[in-house]
Formats: sequence, structure tokens, C-alpha cells
Amino acid sequence: MNLLLDPWLPFERRGGSLEYLPVTRMVSPDVFGLALPRADFQGAAYQFLIGLLQTAFAPSDIDQWMEYYKNPPSEQQLTEAFSSFQPCFELNGPGPCFMQDFDGLESEAPASVAGLLIDSPGASTIKNNTDHFVKDGRVKTVCPHCAAIALFTMQINAPSGGKGYRTGLRGGGPLTTLLLPSESASTLWQKLWINVLESGQFNRTDEVELNVFPWMVPTRTSEKGQTTLPNQVHPLHVYWAMPRRFRLNIEPKEARCDLCGREIGQSVCSIRARNYGNNYDGPWLHPLTPYRRDPKQPHEPPLSIKGQPAGIGYRHWESLVFEDAQQEGNLPALNVTAYVARVDECEAEGVALPRAARIWAFGYDMDNMKSRGWVGTQLPFLALPERHQERLQGWLRTLVGFAKEVCWQLRRSTKEAWFKRPSEAKGDLEYIDARFWESTEQRFYELLSELGHRLLDDDIKRLPTDLSQVWYQEIRSQAFAIFDDLTLSGPPEALNMKRITKARNAFLGWFNKNKVAKNFRKQAGLDEKLSKGGESNQGG
Repeated sequence: MNLLLDPWLPFERRGGSLEYLPVTRMVSPDVFGLALPRADFQGAAYQFLIGLLQTAFAPSDIDQWMEYYKNPPSEQQLTEAFSSFQPCFELNGPGPCFMQDFDGLESEAPASVAGLLIDSPGASTIKNNTDHFVKDGRVKTVCPHCAAIALFTMQINAPSGGKGYRTGLRGGGPLTTLLLPSESASTLWQKLWINVLESGQFNRTDEVELNVFPWMVPTRTSEKGQTTLPNQVHPLHVYWAMPRRFRLNIEPKEARCDLCGREIGQSVCSIRARNYGNNYDGPWLHPLTPYRRDPKQPHEPPLSIKGQPAGIGYRHWESLVFEDAQQEGNLPALNVTAYVARVDECEAEGVALPRAARIWAFGYDMDNMKSRGWVGTQLPFLALPERHQERLQGWLRTLVGFAKEVCWQLRRSTKEAWFKRPSEAKGDLEYIDARFWESTEQRFYELLSELGHRLLDDDIKRLPTDLSQVWYQEIRSQAFAIFDDLTLSGPPEALNMKRITKARNAFLGWFNKNKVAKNFRKQAGLDEKLSKGGESNQGG
């Protein structure tokens, strides 16, 4: 099976039908997306195709990028571009195999194919009978198509896996941020190409030609802790990094795939694995992942942003969009910052490229070797000119900073209403925070859009008072709505109304006394407005 020739990826076509097609069909105008059987496979498949284009069909400059964004290449053009790479994408056979160790690993005992799935329980979890939510034995047989994408998914997300089992190049469970066009009818090609960079982004300073694909050469093993550094491999290696050593056992056996549900003529029930593969270290920056660097330790390698237990929301928006190496250490993904530069350059040349897009952020929320869940969401994106970014960044920190303070106090006030001794209360109360962030998200993005348009139209210097007032009222009303629902939803006879009323009045008073809240009220011009009408005792 060859991943550049055979129809192995499920494409979503116009009308919602699904069809397994060769990768070259990504340029078809009636193909709108991919339809993998798992969310992590879906994200990985997009990265596979982006990496393939970046490796074999990267545009030479922005003019060529724009030309192909408007007018996709033909399937024949892609076929010709991919032809020289076909030997690198064989999934099975006597020679090098895609994402598999150069060594055949014949001496290793077969292990379950479920070992390719990041959310499968480990040996110690099964032994201790703690696999309560992700049970062992649910995946025993998969088709070669699912095995290929499972293999790729593991390699690009690999968490720590025990002695000598190396983590991925981006660290275990990295967050990926892909750009998507804002138009709902955009084709798969547009969703992919918007993330492809000009070839000049990957130029080397030396003349040594190193192999892009680590499975095509003997493995850089790490039995003695040897590391693989960015300057030791080809720059495009980041798209094809291979920290784990696997070989698939593909058998001519008819079965039903436990992942996609199709009847198959070949099956994969087991794998062979060995530790001490590529040990990635040093200042790696993957083009599709946001990072953070400690401003106080600028010489330390940046760390990839990870999936968050409470999900990704507007409080993370700034770190995914704006670079701020000096203060917060935020380093957005290169595909995001490159698109902003393209928009500005096209505008200077009189060519229109949409400033509005979407960010698809996804990744595993990992607790060391254990997967706590998959995080995936889409956020609005606005490619503002560089001259406006610092100003908008400051405004958003003001809005989000106020919301964070209110969220913290909401949780504290709720505990005070629930418990006689709130400081001694046990249990995870993050669901209160999650509810607050979710309830205020839509209004935040409405204000973000309005702020962006006002900056572009009028080049305003201060955070608009009317929008600040809208945000204050939204945050305050949602906080009290959640407080009231959480504290008053039980049976009347079980409620301690005296304690609830005291906690609610204290929460009301907090808005007048807290430093962040007072500064926000003053900036929004609310003190004068509210002093005339008096502070309401209601949440709205």
C-alpha cells in the first residue's frame, strides 16, 4: 500500500457523501473536507496533507501562493510533484516503510495494535484496574488505512511512554493551530493551502542535503541519551518527526476494522515496538504549533502550548494570535503569523486577501503518559496590520483580565454560599470556571470583531467606552446568573438562605472594592453613570 497512490483517506464531498480517494484528490472542487473516524485522526490527516504539500509542492513566493489559493493545481500537477517521493510512502514491504523504524524489529514480541492509540490504557493502568473510562480490548483489529493514520497521529503527538520511549518533537500532547477560511463553503484545498508556507521559510544556511524522512535512513538511536537537534536534520523534518520505533504486522486476513467499521481484506492486529528512538531536544519550532518562551530565560528552548483541561477559549486567544516574546513569551504558530504578513503584503500591492478567518485549535490534554481527553475548538481570527496589533493586544488583556478576576471571585463566592467553612471544601470546582467562560465567549468575539473593524476604519487610540460598558455588564450579569443558579437550584428546605444572601451581597460589594474591577469601571466611565442610578442589587 502506497500512501501517495492508493485511495486510503476518506474525503467529504459536496452533499456530505464520503469516499476513499488518493491524496491528489485534495484539489477537487467538490471535496470540502476529511472524514476520519476519530477526532485525533482528523487533525493528524490535515497535518499529513499540509506536510506533504510543504515538502513536495511548496510555493516559491507569495505570488505563487496567491495563484494556487485562487486557482488550485490539477491532480496531474500534484501527481508529478509527488512522484519522486513515492518510495518514501510505502506502508509495508521489505524496504523502508512510512513512519516505521528502519530496522525490521523482528526480535521484538508482537504487541496489541491498540498501542498506537494515545488514549489506550497502558500496561500499568490495566494491571491496576484503573482503566475506568478507556477500557482495554476495545481495539483489536484495524485496517491498514487506519493503521497508517494512527501511526502518524502517535508520532506527531507522542507523550512520554516509559523508559526510552521518546516524546514527540513538539513535546507530549502539543496544541496544533490550523487556519481555516471564514467562508463555510471553502474547499479542502483552501483549508490546506492557507497553512502552507513559502519554500524560503525552510532554507538551510549550509550546503549539506539531509534526508527529510527519518524512516528512510538508519534510526538515530538514543540508548545513551543522544539527542536529535534542529541543525542535525533537514528543516522539513519537523513535519515528519519520528520519536517512536514501530513496525506494523500487516496480514492478508479478512476482518472488520474496529475503528472505521469497514470490512477489509488486510488487517493489522499487532505491532512490534522498541525504545530509544529519536530523542528530540533543543530549540525546535513546529510551524503549526504555538509556543511560549520564558522572557526571563530567553536562552532556554521554547515550550509548546498544550491542550488545557478546561478546553481552549477566548482567554487563550491572544497567545495563539499575537507574538509577545518580551512580556508574556507568546510565540504563535508560524502559519498564523505568516498569514498576517501575507494579508499586509497583498494589501500594499492592491490585492485583496480576507482578514477574517478561523483558528482550529486541537490537541490532547495529557497528564504525563495518561490522556485526560481531546481538546478541539474553532476560534474567530482577525489578521490585523502589525501597527494595530499592540494596541488591540492591550485592550484584550484589559477585557480578559477583568473577566479572570470576576471568574475567580465567582468561584470563591459560590463556595462561601455552599459551605460553612469554604476554605476547607474539597473537590474540583473548575466546572464553575468553564461555565463562566462559555457563557461570556460569544459576546467577547462580538466585541473583538467590533474592535478590529473600528481600528481598521478609524485608527482609534483608546478602548471605546461603549464597548467597555457592554463588557462590564455582560461579565457582571453572567456571573450573577451562574451564582444564583448554582446556589439556589436545590430544594428550598436544603438551602441556607442566610449564608447565600451574605455571600451574594459580598460578591456585589466586591465589584466596588476590587482594584481591577474599580480600574475597569473607571476606564469605562461607569462610576459616573452608576452613581446617578445607584448600584443595583440584581445581577443584570
